[in-house]
Amino acid sequence: MRKLLTFVVSLFITGSLLAGGLVTNNNQSAMFTRLQNRNASTDIDAVYFNPAGLTKLGDGFFASINNQTITQTQKVNSNYQYLTGTPREYVGNVSAPVFPGVYLVYNTGKLSFSAGFNPIGGGGGAKYKTGLPSFEMPIADIPPSLTSQGIPTSQYSADIYFKGSSTYLGYQANVGYKINDVVSVAVGARFVSASNKYSGYLRNISINPNYPAFGAGFTGGMVLASDFFTAGATTLNTLAAGATAFIAGLQPIISGGAGSVLLANGTAVGLSTAQVGQIQQILGAAGLTPAQIGAISITGAQGTLYLAASGFTSKATVMTENAAGTKDMTVDASESGTGITPILSANFSPIENLDISVKYEFKTDIDLKTKVANNNGGGIFVDGQTVIGDMPAELSFGLDFKPIKRLLISASFNEYFDKNVDYDGSTAININEIDHNFLEYGLGLEYGLTDKLRISAGWSHTTTGVNLNYQSDQSFSTNTNSIGFGFGYRITPMIDFNLSYQRAFYDQGSKNFNPILAGSKDYLETYDKSTWMIAAGLDFYFGKK
Repeated sequence: MRKLLTFVVSLFITGSLLAGGLVTNNNQSAMFTRLQNRNASTDIDAVYFNPAGLTKLGDGFFASINNQTITQTQKVNSNYQYLTGTPREYVGNVSAPVFPGVYLVYNTGKLSFSAGFNPIGGGGGAKYKTGLPSFEMPIADIPPSLTSQGIPTSQYSADIYFKGSSTYLGYQANVGYKINDVVSVAVGARFVSASNKYSGYLRNISINPNYPAFGAGFTGGMVLASDFFTAGATTLNTLAAGATAFIAGLQPIISGGAGSVLLANGTAVGLSTAQVGQIQQILGAAGLTPAQIGAISITGAQGTLYLAASGFTSKATVMTENAAGTKDMTVDASESGTGITPILSANFSPIENLDISVKYEFKTDIDLKTKVANNNGGGIFVDGQTVIGDMPAELSFGLDFKPIKRLLISASFNEYFDKNVDYDGSTAININEIDHNFLEYGLGLEYGLTDKLRISAGWSHTTTGVNLNYQSDQSFSTNTNSIGFGFGYRITPMIDFNLSYQRAFYDQGSKNFNPILAGSKDYLETYDKSTWMIAAGLDFYFGKK
């Protein structure tokens, strides 16, 4: 009997929560939410989007406080044949009630000094109250695997829960310089503090084996799988010990020349009736039929016992492994690390009402160190182990154009250099999961209804570059279209208020799998998401704008 159960307990949460690349959040202000395109911003949120454009704010101090509330639903469907209720849907709820963005700017003359804080990656927590296919499938494999080995089993059950949270906090500082009325440049850096947390459990794994040979309680009712496998290991070890004892006990009879006597007639050559019965029972457990047992000689019985003892021991070892693998399991682990992102940007204003921006963020190298609480690693998290949590380099272009005073047209383009990042997380192996870099582009419009009230709407599209090696129930990426809209209102000459809404629409992803369990059919998993968010922000102008 092979080892039946191997748990997979990794997670999917170390990624972008909404706009941006695979692991980079680009939705970093309420203005972005309602316009979807801020790469050429010359307002306060340019601290993140376009640091070089901040010189156009004028002299003085400026500040912006933003928060976004984000809700995401992730759905995974699997038609694996042994899952109860196939096809089976697993739903994960991701929530980020607080997703802040804080920006500060001080300009004097041609110099601009700025700082920002935001969740540059992650930012939410995911809950899967019934786990995922990769958690449940090893349990679902137990009944057919046992049945194929002569232990009729048709049902399983388990309590499965998993929760994960990921936050990559960015602390950014920039220095900008206005070369002339046309060109401004800036240099900056972002300190990234990454933290992932995982908790969950697999409990009460139960099956309904009909196999009284392992105990009177195993007659088709639901029992804990670990109890059944423990009983099986005990029974098999007892059989192995009995077979070994009788191998030695039969040797004097064989050496005395009575090896050809039928085992059934063993009482004639010194065996007791009980001993003959015990040997026949062991031979039956080894797979011999009653007819074969009736026809076997003492010498043949000894040879069969020798082979049976080895087989019983091997099967008992597997049963012991399965007993351990189906016990209640708890996961309580975290990963943390830091990295630095150098940032270069430039802003060009060839005419008064046109801004063109370019920004390059270098790759952020982050090594995450694993910490496991109370040895609850779930079979995948190892205390002290280092995993890769890098963020890719990013190249951004933006354009803001005002053809008339009250109309703003914004366009943007981002490329995330995912091909240079090892997304499998392992420092020992390298799995090719990226075919091409992640792309993002869009268009937005803002119109001033009055001197105080502005309305806007925008669209953005992302094209993922992952291949099927990346896609799984725990991490998947598909193309998206997002729309956002909202308004801005100038409360006073010094305070501006923004309120906005965004909805992201994801293409459905899918992947075909070859099953691990012999004889199982290929199966299909489909992946889908839905995301919405609301955002609010206050901008403060304590200077000349």
